Amino acid sequence: MSRIRKAAAAVAASAAITLLASACTGQSTTSAADDAGKDVTITFWHGWSAPNELKAINDNVTRFEKAHPNIHVKVQGNITDDKINQALRAGGSKAPDVVSSFTTDNVGQFCSSGTFADLAPFLQKSHIDPAATFPEPMLEYTQFQGKRCSLPLLGDAYGLYYNTKEFAAAGIASPPKTLSEFKQDAVKLTKSSGDSYSQLGFMPNFHGYESTPMHIAAQWGVKYFDASGKSQVAKDPGFAAMFGWQQDMVKALGGFGKLEKYRSAFGDEFGAKNPLQTGQVAMGIDGEWRAGMAKDAGMKDLAVAPFPVPDDQVATYGKGYLSGTIIGIANTSAKKNAAWELVKFMTTDTDAVVSFANAIHNVPSTLAALKSPKLDPDPSFKTFLDIAQNPNSTTTPPSVNGGAYQVTLQDFGYAYESGKSKDLVSGLQGVDKQVDKDIAQAK
Repeated sequence: MSRIRKAAAAVAASAAITLLASACTGQSTTSAADDAGKDVTITFWHGWSAPNELKAINDNVTRFEKAHPNIHVKVQGNITDDKINQALRAGGSKAPDVVSSFTTDNVGQFCSSGTFADLAPFLQKSHIDPAATFPEPMLEYTQFQGKRCSLPLLGDAYGLYYNTKEFAAAGIASPPKTLSEFKQDAVKLTKSSGDSYSQLGFMPNFHGYESTPMHIAAQWGVKYFDASGKSQVAKDPGFAAMFGWQQDMVKALGGFGKLEKYRSAFGDEFGAKNPLQTGQVAMGIDGEWRAGMAKDAGMKDLAVAPFPVPDDQVATYGKGYLSGTIIGIANTSAKKNAAWELVKFMTTDTDAVVSFANAIHNVPSTLAALKSPKLDPDPSFKTFLDIAQNPNSTTTPPSVNGGAYQVTLQDFGYAYESGKSKDLVSGLQGVDKQVDKDIAQAK
């Protein structure tokens, strides 16, 4: 699952969640008075829908029920955040007890509104130290302003996919580690054909699927907000450096117009005609899921490496952008202690996390599972495991209004790369102003 693909949906859902915040006030309770040792049935909602995904999660639930024979779990898949919001707003016996969501951008709203229960007391009761259990970026996107209302349930990591056949043909011995090496390789791998290309080394335009400003800016280790919660993209030099690098890549590879024309011929991102799989582009940034999709599409020449880093940060090579799935307890639930037993099992039992990760080929979300010898030994998968464990890997932080700040930054990126916005400094200042305004209104 691509997290940024859901950013617009998260913004669209913000109105519903704002309503939910007030609607839950009279219904939910932070207390957990139920006896998890008694016979009880809890409801678990999640968003997975593919047959292999459903089997994987149902297998884990079966393991849980075997270990906790008094707790019965009613599972419902293919649930959207919209449906979650509606159910929790209504409350009652039909609302879920445990909820999983792909939209990590909504964590700020889930936590600040009280939609999801505070998990700190449960973690403390179970003697679980989050910092010693989960990778730091995953801890960041599962809390908001110190309130931990969710935990990570598998993750996504982003790296560099490259065409080994085309690398060999171009005489490139190994994947680039720095962005200057990356530029040289991208130019060398680009084959122009009139006003188009027969092959492009890399698609730098921000509409190029996963080549979003947020994914790429992670290589500079940027910080979106200052200590007071104010947007600081104009103050953090990494953002300006990222936009400067992107513009340089656009010029080096033929210009915005020519690239956009070529991009219009790309197939669906999640279909067999993804340009990495057809050979239309020789390098691209993407998540761990791409390796399996490429194999299914018959592409055997793709390998994986960490995405290159700025030349002055070569010591941090191996890092990348992280996101993932979150899980929490509905604050409307009257069975929080029983619900916690399921959440604890799904997120901290090493065998449960490893089996789930292997089955759906997502990155494990605990430090112990990331080091498990039972993990899929596929070299491509291991690259993403290493990225997830790299101390310099980062994520986009939660916000009270979801992913709105990311959409604002991305919209500026579209305007800047196309020439509609020409002043980078004032443009980034405008992003800060809009983000701060939107957050103030949300509060």
